[in-house]
Amino acid sequence: MLARYTLTQLQQLLYTGKISCRDIVQYHLQRTEQCAHLNAFVRTYPHEALAQAEAIDKKIRQRKAGKLAGLVAGIKDNIVYRNHPAQAASRILQGFTSTYHATAVARLINEDAIIIGHQNCDEFGMGSSSENSVYGPVRNGLDPALTAGGSSGGSAVAVQTDMCRISLGSDTGGSVRQPASFCGVLGLKPTYGRISRHGLIAYASSLDCIGILGNHAEDLALVLETIAGKDEYDSTTSGLPVHGYSKNIITENNPRWRIAFYAGLTDNPNLQPEVRRCFGTILERIQAKGADVQPVHFPLFEYMLPAYYLLASAEASSNLARYDGVRYGYSSNATSTNVAYRQTRTQGFGAEVKRRIMLGAFVLTSDYYNAYYIKAQQVRRLIRDETFKILQEFDFIITPTAPTTAFKLGAQHANPVQAYLADVFSVQANMAGIPAISVPCGKDQAGMPIGIQLMAHTFQEQKLLQAALWLHQLKQV
Repeated sequence: MLARYTLTQLQQLLYTGKISCRDIVQYHLQRTEQCAHLNAFVRTYPHEALAQAEAIDKKIRQRKAGKLAGLVAGIKDNIVYRNHPAQAASRILQGFTSTYHATAVARLINEDAIIIGHQNCDEFGMGSSSENSVYGPVRNGLDPALTAGGSSGGSAVAVQTDMCRISLGSDTGGSVRQPASFCGVLGLKPTYGRISRHGLIAYASSLDCIGILGNHAEDLALVLETIAGKDEYDSTTSGLPVHGYSKNIITENNPRWRIAFYAGLTDNPNLQPEVRRCFGTILERIQAKGADVQPVHFPLFEYMLPAYYLLASAEASSNLARYDGVRYGYSSNATSTNVAYRQTRTQGFGAEVKRRIMLGAFVLTSDYYNAYYIKAQQVRRLIRDETFKILQEFDFIITPTAPTTAFKLGAQHANPVQAYLADVFSVQANMAGIPAISVPCGKDQAGMPIGIQLMAHTFQEQKLLQAALWLHQLKQV
């Protein structure tokens, strides 16, 4: 399996002629065929991927290849790739083909990464199980009866099963980190504005981030330093310099980090007992290795999830108003304009997307704007301020990534609110705009992975990646 190598190790094999880029692409394409039953990819691009591989092999022989030569990547179906379809797993975008690259995709390609295909997800990124998709559900590679998490479930499964080395997903409230936890891989959500959102089909613009999934912290570091940075097409990107993350990822064996955890967190009734035990074990291990682990109080914890869903739904109702069937995508065959709009959106959007559009439209009405939307914005500011206050004293905040391990497909269809609880630990990073990473740190009795989340202050991805590598090594002890 190629997954056991970091990209740097794989490139050593490439440059010594022990393997070719074409071999790597063929291997991953073979894995996508073998794992087709998991429904992780909605489209693969074998002919052009192999053609790109041959061109890169030539560059390698000439010692002119980019720093990502040998990296095969998949991208979530809500990230555009020039001259290829992108549907955000929705019927409403049926037939749409992008005329440009997302900035993150363009930067990968410029360094000789190869895009192997688009990956399945919850429609427009709205979901925590990758079941709300026009393509059908994604299945977990460890047990196909279980969910892969969401909304970037296909991206996580593709990395989990070695269908690709790296996946680009999107994270609005945990959609990279929660599936990473369910699938036993690493999932990084960067600081808001660290990676350009240009070419990411919008869900909630003030919360959306492009994130990275992989098996090695070293690979995530290399990809992050390639795609991060200022972008003229996205005014929200930061002008702060991009660090050489991959060059500074190694840390000392016993770092003297200060790590905060929430007092009473393990008493949360929604926390699966095995997740609770794993979290307690990790706290004991990192403390034994020299970290200063302290409980802190976070009085706004119970308000994070409702405030997040109010704001995300409000932004979704605004962003998705553009899909009317007139300019592109699916269109009904109605005879009048008003009926065409109504039927197109009724037939084109799935049940979960319509639920959030209606909730968002409700909170934005004049009667409820102040009572709900403005109040949620005020709560968001308080959450950000309280989070920053903790992170001025501590290096990290540590939590479980999700309250449970992977659950059965269809288990939460009857109760959407129960599904929303899957984001209870992950939405804080999006609400505060800070970076966070999920690291696999244990398994439940059925052998399903358990992820631990670390959050850091804004633009401290370097430290997060160092901690992820440290935790991974700690798990091996």
